[in-house]
Amino acid sequence: MFRKILLLLAVCVFIPAAAVFAQESEREEASEKKEDFWISLNGDGGLYGAAGFAFGGGLSLGYGSGASIGVKAVWYFSSDQLNTLEINLILRFYFRGSEAYSGPFIQFMGGPVFWGYMENASIPSELGMISAGICFGWRFLFVDRWFVEPSVRAGFPYIAAAGVAAGVRF
Repeated sequence: MFRKILLLLAVCVFIPAAAVFAQESEREEASEKKEDFWISLNGDGGLYGAAGFAFGGGLSLGYGSGASIGVKAVWYFSSDQLNTLEINLILRFYFRGSEAYSGPFIQFMGGPVFWGYMENASIPSELGMISAGICFGWRFLFVDRWFVEPSVRAGFPYIAAAGVAAGVRF
């Protein structure tokens, strides 16, 4: 009789524990397969114009966790009436590992730059040159979905730029 009670007790304790561990294992596998799609609005300032800083705004789209690929488009206006449209392909790596989607990151960017002066505005604008640069930033998450990203970058044809983005990840 004592053995039957001990066996029943063991079954009642170990079966639920096995089920809990199986659920945690399934969650870990699901989180490993989880990818990240994000979209953000950007406000940037860069040294594009001859007279000083150029300010602008744009849109970024990206996909991936740990390493992301995407597109960033920003339209700048400067005080010397120079318009600059920068369209960059981006490759981003998070420092916290292959499953990260927040924290510090380094981003490589490159793409065409279209430019023109306000008084000679034409569509399509002139193709200026190829833009290339490196960016360092930090993604701060809020409620695991919304984020804010301050960043600084350096490259060509701009010397330096800084910006902040606010967006959502899916």
